[in-house]
Amino acid sequence: MSKKVRVRFAPSPTGPLHMGGVRTALYNYLYAKKHGGDFLLRIEDTDENRFVPGAMEYIIESLKWCGIEPNEGEGYGGDKGPYIQSVRKDMYRPYAEKLIESGAAYMAFDTSDELELMREKAKQMGMPNWQYNAVTRSSMKNSLSLSKEEVDKRLAAGEPYTVRMKMPRNKDIKFEDVIRGWITVNTNNLDDKVLFKETGMPTYHLANIVDDHLMEITHVIRGEEWLPSAPLHVMLYEAFGWERPEFAHLPLILRPDGNGKLSKRDGDRLGFPVFPIDWLNPDGEKYSGYREGGYFPEAFINMLALLGWNPGGHQEIFSLDELVKEFSLERVGKSGSRFDPEKTRWFNQQYLRAKSNEELAKMLQKTLAEKAIQKDDAYVAKVCSLMKERATFVNDIYNEGSFLFEEITSYDQIIIEKKWNDETTKIMGELIEEFKALSDFSASAIESKFTAYLELNKYGFGKVGPGFRLLVTGKGMGPSMFEICSLLGKEIVLNRMETGLKKVLELKGSK
Repeated sequence: MSKKVRVRFAPSPTGPLHMGGVRTALYNYLYAKKHGGDFLLRIEDTDENRFVPGAMEYIIESLKWCGIEPNEGEGYGGDKGPYIQSVRKDMYRPYAEKLIESGAAYMAFDTSDELELMREKAKQMGMPNWQYNAVTRSSMKNSLSLSKEEVDKRLAAGEPYTVRMKMPRNKDIKFEDVIRGWITVNTNNLDDKVLFKETGMPTYHLANIVDDHLMEITHVIRGEEWLPSAPLHVMLYEAFGWERPEFAHLPLILRPDGNGKLSKRDGDRLGFPVFPIDWLNPDGEKYSGYREGGYFPEAFINMLALLGWNPGGHQEIFSLDELVKEFSLERVGKSGSRFDPEKTRWFNQQYLRAKSNEELAKMLQKTLAEKAIQKDDAYVAKVCSLMKERATFVNDIYNEGSFLFEEITSYDQIIIEKKWNDETTKIMGELIEEFKALSDFSASAIESKFTAYLELNKYGFGKVGPGFRLLVTGKGMGPSMFEICSLLGKEIVLNRMETGLKKVLELKGSK
């Protein structure tokens, strides 16, 4: 019987969760759900120097907002914990010692100053990329180059040391990646990576291998930035004699121009979010998030899913359940995917249009409450029905349709200058009288009266429409004027037309 699928999302709390990290979490989530498996959240905080307060809480809140919550891990419980590596600190040393005993690793006593000096000397000799490896280790201070007596003496004196992987010379490491196929790397191109630090904390390389084994992870789905580390991880699995999980290294998310990886600092600089929710740095620097930007989590996730994964066919809108059903790692591409902020807005627009007017009304009521505007849900739902085809975000419904909630405070100057003349003034006065005669102020009745007026006077719509819209809404564009007037009601419409006529003439006269 095949093993139960267990995948993990293992971010480091070194700052806010980038959308590339969210996509990694999403693909893990989709793979686990599709195969009836488990999705774990593990916090990898072995790099104490880069730890940022609040980052872990931010990660958990982000996943909750996105709707891709783990069923096991930090904040969710489970019997394989703790799920924070710093809390697991004491369990890693025995594994490092086991590697030393087996000859797969060794102790290195070189200080950071000595290592820096060696790099500087190598640079002066024309070797800018000096490495601690099978060639150079014999000239360094480690348990391979020093006598046993010297090593024991250093240990007895409590001299600090790191544990390094002993990479063999000229060995081909081969492994299969679900996305990239077979990969071969020769050990001559690899250095002896530190596995255990002087501080008693493991590095990422050792900790993630030990944790993945103990947590019974079957598939490691992570970003391609970890691909160079994969050969070392393969060697560690071999050294421990453990069965290795399947690897899948995801492609990069590229900048909108396709030129390089989309970074944490690109978002606000280029005018779009790159984080799921707002993040405030400890130093007070703020980064914008999709949640606060008015995006729906479903639209954000739908967009992210298609940044690297090709479902085949022409469907673009997928619910989370549909993504689970359709997702496969085999259809994830190898090359980077260009992020398109306009396409992301399009996704949000599609999700907004698909929502019921009642749903949108509840969301919009929050904005109205902030502005101390009181309208019943039925009215707000009608406004949403009228305006949502022109909106990308819920707040656009208010921003574009504020005239449906508040008195008009300004009039489109371009319409006044280009479309308004003495004849417009006469026409608007006549139109007011026509509307006064209406007992039925429904959209169809208003349209009939308006059309009859045009036909009687042999006017085209362009002669009457712009002025009519300007007086009632203050704008030059918008949805059906007949629907707008019906929604506002006869009293408000006539009052606005009469008041607006005076204000427009004042504005014309002041020019």
